[in-house]
Amino acid sequence: MEPLHRRLLRRKLTVAAAESCTGGLLAAVLTAHSGASAHFQGGAVVYSNEAKTIFADVAPDLIHGHGAVSSVVAGALARGARERLGAKIGLGVTGIAGPGGATPGKPVGLTYVAVDSDAHSAVKKHVWPYDREGNRLASVGAVLDLLEKAIG
Repeated sequence: MEPLHRRLLRRKLTVAAAESCTGGLLAAVLTAHSGASAHFQGGAVVYSNEAKTIFADVAPDLIHGHGAVSSVVAGALARGARERLGAKIGLGVTGIAGPGGATPGKPVGLTYVAVDSDAHSAVKKHVWPYDREGNRLASVGAVLDLLEKAIG
C-alpha cells in the first residue's frame, strides 16, 4: 500500500491539526519524513480551553456545555484547524492521557479523535487502557486511521 504522505501529495491534499492530549505527537508523526511541508499546513497544541478557542476557533459555550473532552469539541478542533490553516483536511484530538485528570464519567484514556473535510467528517470515541505514553500513541494511531479512511 502506498504510504499516507505519498497519497496526500498525489491527491494534492493538505492537512492541519489541533491536538490536546497528544501534545504535538500527531504533528511530529505527520512531519517525520522529508517534504512534509507539501501536505502538512501546521498544527496547534491546544491544552487549555483558551487555546482551543484562540487557535482552533472552538466556541467557549461548546467547551462549557459538553466539556473539553467530548465528541463535539473534537469535531470543532478538526474543523477549526482546517479552516484556520486553509487545509483540505482537519484533524482534532482531545482526551485524558493520564495518569491524572479523570472526572466522573470521563476516565483516564477517554479520547475523541476527529477528521473534517468538505467530503467527509467523523468523530470516534476510544477509551484506552494504557499508561500516559501508550494512550498518546494509541490516540495518534486512531487519528491516522480516520485520516486514512477520509482519503480512501
